[in-house]
Amino acid sequence: MPYPSVERVELPLLQELAATGGAEHVRFLYDRLVAYFPQLDVREVRAVANGHRRQWRRLVQRAGRSLDERREIERDRGRWRLTERGRRRVAEEEIQFSLSDARACESESVELTHADVQRMLVEVGRVLGHFAEVEFDYYDVVWREAESSPRLSHVFEVQHKGNLDAALAKLKRAYDAQRSKPFLVVASERDTNRAERQLSLARTGPFREIGRVTTILSFEQLRRLHRALTSVEDTLARLFER
Repeated sequence: MPYPSVERVELPLLQELAATGGAEHVRFLYDRLVAYFPQLDVREVRAVANGHRRQWRRLVQRAGRSLDERREIERDRGRWRLTERGRRRVAEEEIQFSLSDARACESESVELTHADVQRMLVEVGRVLGHFAEVEFDYYDVVWREAESSPRLSHVFEVQHKGNLDAALAKLKRAYDAQRSKPFLVVASERDTNRAERQLSLARTGPFREIGRVTTILSFEQLRRLHRALTSVEDTLARLFER
């Protein structure tokens, strides 16, 4: 499991502190920062016995020490506080997020593999309380209400470099069979535009029938959703426990 460099952890750490009002105890930052790096296996990082947890915490501590040395944060007995210098850096990064930066983010999302996207869909499903499975009955990812449920409540097709019509045909089959909620996850804006044309109610093609019910997600949208939900997974579990 590839860990990011210390430098790559610094800005997310500052952003997380800014999002929580400027101060937070480091014990809460460990888990939330994992969500900024989709390449990390959340369960492995959070496990106590496998060594990854200690390695990740050391990495976060090194990033915190580096920021402290540059006076961008202050550390006091585990409570880390954003300084004015740190706030300026966060603000400057937001200002620099221009159209070219957005394209860079899209390019980064395109580099996600088909398997990466499937893994994130499974983890999002798990956080939301569904039983999730990959490569079921030729579908990329499916969700059920429970493992024993015969009905597929959600069906996902990942469009990376494959055949768009084939993906839409699978979604239509799932909707016709069980009224499953169809989702198309696409790598690029070009694929989004092609899919919207295929699903347009103004067309007479075979996929217009699922145009009203199909949701199109970009890799970047899924990445943000995955980050947000996995960062509060433990809280959600406590809220909905029975």
